[in-house]
Amino acid sequence: MLYIIMNKNICCGLEETCFRCDRGWKLNKRKCYYFSKDRLSWNESKVMCMNQSGNLVKITSKDEQVQKHTKMKENEDKFWIGLTDAAKEGEWRWVDGSKLNEDPRYWSGNEPDNWKGENNEHPEGENCVRMGEKGQTTILESWFDQFCKTPHKRICEKAAESGKRSSVCVSETRVK
Repeated sequence: MLYIIMNKNICCGLEETCFRCDRGWKLNKRKCYYFSKDRLSWNESKVMCMNQSGNLVKITSKDEQVQKHTKMKENEDKFWIGLTDAAKEGEWRWVDGSKLNEDPRYWSGNEPDNWKGENNEHPEGENCVRMGEKGQTTILESWFDQFCKTPHKRICEKAAESGKRSSVCVSETRVK
């Protein structure tokens, strides 16, 4: 049997600000991100993120879009993000109430299309947004409007915990 031991050290020197995330969350700059494995509706996903002191992710830059897209491991990975037009059709807003900046555009093809189903079985249309289908989309065109009750994985975000220390090293050891 072969074991690989990986050591990850995060050191903060004198009067440096250190940032950290809860277990299971990934640190990127000053934010923490959680990529769920379970699948829930958009509203259930929003509540789960809020229960962890976060919210569904708000993507505000190309770098953030690329970083989230590269975390998709499977061709069929689909993740809820914090964007909806449920309050007013066609007016896309983030969970914090801010309007979507349409430039740059991350929608796939003809999205958003507010599809109502083959036989209009979803008259409310598609009001929530997911990233997904890595194998079939480009990094910058991976958003789809979707029926909010469809179960998908989710991406939560929250501010990283910070603090100043005189000298701190955090060591994380993993055995694989």
